[in-house]
Amino acid sequence: MLKTIDKGVLFMLLSALISALNGATAKLLSQDLEALEIVFFRNLIGVVMILIALKKVPPILKGGKLKLLLLRGLFGFSAMILFFYTITTIPLGVAITLNKTSPLFVSILAFWLLNEKVSSRAIIAIIIGFAGVILISKPYGISFSYEHILGVLGGFMAASAYATIKTIKDIYDTRVIMLSFMGLGTLIPFLLFLITPYVSVPNYLNFLFVDFVMPTSLSIWSLIIFMAVISTISQWLLTKAYSLSNASIIGVISYTNIPFAIGFGYVLGDAFPDFYTFLGISLIVLGGLLVKKG
Repeated sequence: MLKTIDKGVLFMLLSALISALNGATAKLLSQDLEALEIVFFRNLIGVVMILIALKKVPPILKGGKLKLLLLRGLFGFSAMILFFYTITTIPLGVAITLNKTSPLFVSILAFWLLNEKVSSRAIIAIIIGFAGVILISKPYGISFSYEHILGVLGGFMAASAYATIKTIKDIYDTRVIMLSFMGLGTLIPFLLFLITPYVSVPNYLNFLFVDFVMPTSLSIWSLIIFMAVISTISQWLLTKAYSLSNASIIGVISYTNIPFAIGFGYVLGDAFPDFYTFLGISLIVLGGLLVKKG
């Protein structure tokens, strides 16, 4: 039993490390590509990989709720573009931490959409978590920066995707569910690239309307392929971790991607988090852990 738990913990630690490395790779790519381009290429490669997997082993589950599948894809794409955009504009550790607010939103959505009970412990956890968001975003004022708001919105979109998965996980193959958001994550950016020359948008939406530039550098393509491969490895390790160990144990270990991300971000030139940022990160992690137990 101990060996099984240790193996699950090891898989989760590796998944967390690779997940943080994935964020660092996206931050490196942002020096040459816009966030929307990174999302486009990341998902395009993912679509190819999943189609190959589906051809080798066709799905067994029959499906049947196409609207929910597409909605999951839309939420997944939204979460990804917001996550990658915040990575390019704020420190990597902070961006990943704000994305980790998703468990707090999952509890709220479960109560609102799925009529699940929310315990008093979960309510306290949600309050603690969002207190952490405030500390990270603006310790000395009442307004939030635009980038931090988008970071939290990305956490909400991720939670919405998770909530949608709960309703379709028993009727759709996991690969088909992944294909839904990777497919839309390829199609929507493609359409945005097409209409960008013909529209004028406010500055705060500029990250969604960018001129497409095909990468020509071998180093850029290497990073794009590297990111796609390690993302897949990270997801596989995550799945293995949850299959080998107790979910609550793995949930705790999953938060190690935050210190990994802080380390990678510092190497890439991010400022080291100050006291208030560390306190905010700690509160978000505490809230996330409590809400999973609540």
